[in-house]
Amino acid sequence: MNDRATLPMSANLALWFSAWVSGRVSLDDARDAIVGDDTAHHVAGLPGEDDAVPLILALGRLRAEGATGAGLALPVPGDPLGLAGPVPFNNDVLEAGEGVVLSGCDGGLVPHRAGVGVVWTYHRATSRRQVPDPGEADTSLRRALLTAANTLAELEVARWRPEVADELMALRSTSDLRFPPETGARAVKLASLSVRCIRIVDLALADDGAAVSASEADRRRAALSPLDHAARRGLVAACSAPWGR
Repeated sequence: MNDRATLPMSANLALWFSAWVSGRVSLDDARDAIVGDDTAHHVAGLPGEDDAVPLILALGRLRAEGATGAGLALPVPGDPLGLAGPVPFNNDVLEAGEGVVLSGCDGGLVPHRAGVGVVWTYHRATSRRQVPDPGEADTSLRRALLTAANTLAELEVARWRPEVADELMALRSTSDLRFPPETGARAVKLASLSVRCIRIVDLALADDGAAVSASEADRRRAALSPLDHAARRGLVAACSAPWGR
């Protein structure tokens, strides 16, 4: 588990690819932001390519194919958030836990760790999909967070999982996530809050054995499931409208 909140790889790629194709950043800056501390990123399965292509070349190919932006898919079993098909793409995204849906060219990308690098698998993907409204997603997330925080306090989560208390205390702090230039303030706030809430869920569920009883473990999972859903919706919404549209 990461020691701090970070954007999922697919959210990072979606934001920086959208920034590049809209003229807000250079191709080199987009590539560098996506790769980050990794050794390299490649894209496999591009039409007409037998081998994986370096990311910087693949981004150009995707733009030439008609891609005008990118969004995030962040599903879990039973909740295909951000997905509209077809089945091969959906299955790969579900297995990976995240994926990118390209607008304008009906394509999608799914990240797979390969040592100290990442290989993105290209799929045909339906770009006409339902994404949450950012305003509604923000309201739902804050409501779910309040409910979950109250339940976690009742269960004395901080006593056996102090990292959760630390994250709850840090909710009002400034995010250290890196966003493309001109990203709207609403999108930054929603994405940052969503990422922190996802981390709170991960930390609180990391060790069910620490619960005093099975009933308290069930209460914890019941409290955190709505927060997890709301946080994932919030991040998908933020990535769908990064410039404040």
